[in-house]
Amino acid sequence: MLSQAQRATILELHGQGVGKREIARLLKVSRQSVRQVLRANSSAVPQIERAEKATPFRQQILELLPQCKGNLVRVHEELLSAGATFSYQALTAFCRREGIGQAPVVPAGRYEFSPGQETQHDTSPHEVLLGGRKCQAQTASATLCYSRLLFFEILPTFQRFDCKVFLTDAARYMDGTTERVMIDNTHVVVLRGSGRAMEPVPEMAAFAERLGFRFVAHEIGDANRSARVERPFHFIENNFLAGRTFVDWQDLNHQARQWCDRVNATYKKHIRAVPRELYAVERPLLKPLPAWLPEVYRLHHRLVDVEGYVSLHTNRYSVPPSFIGRQVEVRETRDHVEIELDARHIVRHRRIATPDQVRVTLPEHRPPRGQGPCKRDPHPEETALLAAAPEIASYVENLKRRGRKVIALLLRQLLRMLRDYPREAFLGAIEEADRYGLYDLDRVERMILRRVTREYFRLEDSDD
Repeated sequence: MLSQAQRATILELHGQGVGKREIARLLKVSRQSVRQVLRANSSAVPQIERAEKATPFRQQILELLPQCKGNLVRVHEELLSAGATFSYQALTAFCRREGIGQAPVVPAGRYEFSPGQETQHDTSPHEVLLGGRKCQAQTASATLCYSRLLFFEILPTFQRFDCKVFLTDAARYMDGTTERVMIDNTHVVVLRGSGRAMEPVPEMAAFAERLGFRFVAHEIGDANRSARVERPFHFIENNFLAGRTFVDWQDLNHQARQWCDRVNATYKKHIRAVPRELYAVERPLLKPLPAWLPEVYRLHHRLVDVEGYVSLHTNRYSVPPSFIGRQVEVRETRDHVEIELDARHIVRHRRIATPDQVRVTLPEHRPPRGQGPCKRDPHPEETALLAAAPEIASYVENLKRRGRKVIALLLRQLLRMLRDYPREAFLGAIEEADRYGLYDLDRVERMILRRVTREYFRLEDSDD
């Protein structure tokens, strides 16, 4: 079909006296088309008026579409069974022209951001090769909307603690914060509501206030609102993660930081600029960070087990033996785990990022094999016994090992016997008990009484 411009050209050439054959040759159209245009004597493209085969079935199509859950293939099958004779292509063309079962096409928009106005933050799952093993991880990314400065980290999990750690690192990398941070209604930040009605968790709201920004969320289904941060995820997966291996999480994020520095200094065709150069314009308009930015931490309370370890996320961290059975405060930061008994007794471990059931033991918390713990001070009763009767030292040592009562009670009873009975009878009975391996102090006391003669308990005569 000839366009309106071609029709106008044909009429103009005919008015100049050019023949029909020559017009057809010049415009490379058929002479019949030239005749039809001259016969109509109008440059307007005529409307095609013909009945569509699906028009009589319009009402049936509207009724069948929700029953078939919007599947036009099933609608066509039902119409054929009802006597329709048109093709599936005719059905889809009719529905497309009539706007049946199709959302109206809306033109795409464009978001413009001024310097220091907004940062967009989002996460995406990725698979990384860590220490020769594939691991599922979460890539957290933040982008300055004006300069497109990119910062990302890859973490094993992404909870509120990880979110605060990441946003703190991003603020340090960007050397400031914007007025707002756009999120995608994630439960890590959102307490209730969505979009403009979103209310952040008080913990996250206080964190944002300390850094000088506020959280906002886009409407559900409006993913284009956060396109500044969504676009780099494909680049990260197919450029940074492609063919790279990492020793551990620390090595991974160290390489990610170097990659961000290199990418931010590279010319981008879609913005026709270098992000670092645009950042130089945006940097003075960012909100400065506080003079002191505290380290993000998670607080736990634990009871030290009988082996001298504290359990945290299935991993176990050693403490000195004096901590056993006592309640401690565990402070978990990004890189370390601090176990505090009191202000003077603090143990510091390197944090294990994943719950791998690892046991971390510091050398100073476990003595070398065969050395054992330091000996305790002797009981006061033992000191008094050895000071008064050094001859019974071997018997006292064997009594502590083989006695059937509490050691303190045994030593206390033996000291009483030494003080109550004559020394000769006491030492003789102890010597005999040591020779025969007798450590029942009740029997030893009866042996002492048998050795005591009448002269030790002489009664004075009474006057009858």
